[in-house]
Order: sequence, then C-alpha cells, then structure tokens
Amino acid sequence: MRLRISHRTSYHYDTPVHFALQQLRKTPRPSPMQSIVSWNVSLEGANQELSFTDQHANHVVLSSIEPGQSEMTILCEGEIDTHETHGVLGFETQHAPFWYYRRETAATAVGPELRKLLKALGEEDSDLSRMHALSALIRERVAYETGRTEVTTTAEEALKAGHGVCQDHTHIFIAAARAIGFPARYICGYLKIEDQVEQEAEHAWAEVFLANIGWVGFDVSNVISPDERYVRVASGLDYKEAAPVSGMRFGNSAESFSVSLQVEQQ
Repeated sequence: MRLRISHRTSYHYDTPVHFALQQLRKTPRPSPMQSIVSWNVSLEGANQELSFTDQHANHVVLSSIEPGQSEMTILCEGEIDTHETHGVLGFETQHAPFWYYRRETAATAVGPELRKLLKALGEEDSDLSRMHALSALIRERVAYETGRTEVTTTAEEALKAGHGVCQDHTHIFIAAARAIGFPARYICGYLKIEDQVEQEAEHAWAEVFLANIGWVGFDVSNVISPDERYVRVASGLDYKEAAPVSGMRFGNSAESFSVSLQVEQQ
C-alpha cells in the first residue's frame, strides 16, 4: 500500500523567542514493514543545525529557532510503501542491547495497579499468545477516551483511572511486558484510518522482542498488530524518548500549537 502523508505543526509564542533548540524525530526509516519513496522535513522560522542517529536508530534533526521569531512551522511530507508483515519487524540490527529495553522509566514504573493487572493475565501456550492476551486485557480495563489524560500521565495513573489514549495504552503494555521479562519499546508513527484523511495526531503502539520471532508490534488501542496501514517513524523507552518534537527554550513566552495532518492511500 502506498500512503501519502502531509503533517504540518505550527508553534505560536505570545512574545518573540530569542533561543530555542528542538530535536525532531519525524523521519521514517526503511524496514521490512515499509519502503521510503520520498520524504522531506522543512522548517519555517527555524534552522537545521545538524542531524544524527540516536541510540534507538531514530533519525534526529536538531533545529534552532531564528532569534526574535514568534512562530515556527515544521512540515513533513512524503510517500511510503507499506508491506504486510503481520506486525513482525524481525531481527533488525539495533544500536542498544536488549537489557536496555527492559529498563523501567518514570512513565512505565510498575506499581500496585500493574501488579494486579499481571495477576489477571492467564497462562498462554506461547509468548506471542501471551502478548496478544495482555493487549486485549489492557484494552478491556482502560477505555479509549480523549481529553482525560496528559502527556505526563504514567502507566500506573492511566490504569488506575481506567481511561486514556494510545500513549497510555502503550505505556501500560510496555510496563507490563518488561515486568515479566520481555524487552519492549514505544513506537510513534502514522495510521491510515478507514474513510478518514484528516487526522488529529500521530499514533502510538508498542513493540516487544520475542525470542523466536524478533520485534513484534502491538497496537493496544485497536487490539491488533500493525498492518500495512501503519507507518513507523520513531522508537524509544517511552513517549519522551520517541516524541516527534522535544527540546528547550529560554524566556517566559507562552506556547500554543496547531496541527494539520493528512494520511491517505495513493
């Protein structure tokens, strides 16, 4: 399937900004799941300082805002050919060791709610079946509801509240998978939604390493493994490490932003 993506994010500041740096993780990489036909990241009101590959093999662009700007725009456009692998990324060459993906972070720390969830997880005949069962159990316990959690909400908090979005489902799944010994990571990317071109935001899902299969994706919000409707962009231990945009700025300017995102089949 060939998908065309156009993603514009505009930042607005109530007073001019004199210094800001941002890391942009907005470039898909080739994999068994996708081939890059074309992709371009352009900036308005900012400059690209350098680019590098981080410990998760993400392509990262470091940008700086032009001094005195009160607006900045990031535009990502391109076409991706996606391939049906039933969610299996496989045994990719990776930069970080497996033990690194078992690390607990602030967003994926295990507490009483996660321990109760794991007690409810039954025995399965394979690791793959166990991960699918975990995904279904989380989706059963945590309703998909927008506007109820924040970007800083932890897995434990979302599980206790019983509602959240794809970020929360992914953090809970990662925390649980790591707690029972599986390397797991957070994925940011795009999802083509049926009969809907305009979208509000990127999507998130998890990947777990299974010994006989390699890395396998699990989209808890939709209770499936990623198929050819998905475009994989960045990975990390949690949202913070895989975030499309992260950075810092000096000053007291209040920030707001607007997003325009279209994902459509060509």
